[in-house]
Amino acid sequence: MKPHKHFERWAPLLLVLALLVLWQVVVAAFAIPEFIFPSPWQIAQQMAEFKGPLLAASWSTFWVTMVGFAIAIVVGVLLGFLIGSSRVAYAALYPIMVGFNAVPKAAIVPILVVWFGIGLGPGIVTAFLISFFPIMVNIATGLATLEPELEDVLRVLGARRWDVLVKVGLPRAMPYFYGSLKIAITLAFVGTVLAEMTAGDSGIGNLIQTAGSQQRMPLAFAGLVVISVMAMAMYELFSAIEKHTTAWAHRGSQAQ
Repeated sequence: MKPHKHFERWAPLLLVLALLVLWQVVVAAFAIPEFIFPSPWQIAQQMAEFKGPLLAASWSTFWVTMVGFAIAIVVGVLLGFLIGSSRVAYAALYPIMVGFNAVPKAAIVPILVVWFGIGLGPGIVTAFLISFFPIMVNIATGLATLEPELEDVLRVLGARRWDVLVKVGLPRAMPYFYGSLKIAITLAFVGTVLAEMTAGDSGIGNLIQTAGSQQRMPLAFAGLVVISVMAMAMYELFSAIEKHTTAWAHRGSQAQ
């Protein structure tokens, strides 16, 4: 492996370590109280002390997020296929979806509480609502930007519209799809935590809300760290799947 490639692999970790050291030094130098802005060491101590509650809360948040995200994938792919495969559907549905996505999801959570009550329901629905739009847009874009010349050639060769969409359009949209998954999964965690802070009785969001109300900032920051780690892990998982399933779309980057 070339030296610069080796450095690129470790660059994110080195940057994080440098930021943590700087953070620790700044907090110590200015004697910032932990209830205002805790140091990394204080956060680590809280993570060790409350590892049981943190693990239980993170598991609750994780599976709620995954349920909402799975629904978002199904709905996003179906809607994206419908919008991208039909000019009429694109003209009719796309503006409506854009308008719906512009609605702040925090404003929807109180409505979800009325519909589903306090608990897991609002978290699942919020994770779905906040993450399906990127998936839908990218699938629709991948299909809608299929070159007319290519489609004409395939139709001349006897391919039906359905064949063109399924056998050419969908594979062509896969890089868009995986790109949307990496964005959507981080948004799904945001949606779940938002709902847990507003209408949850468990999960990381509820833990952060409780810790914040008690001015236990190190524990609240520990919850934020757990959420970040879970989101980054899922992002890297989808990145690995993308590289193995759509290598043809990254030939240029692989040759470097």
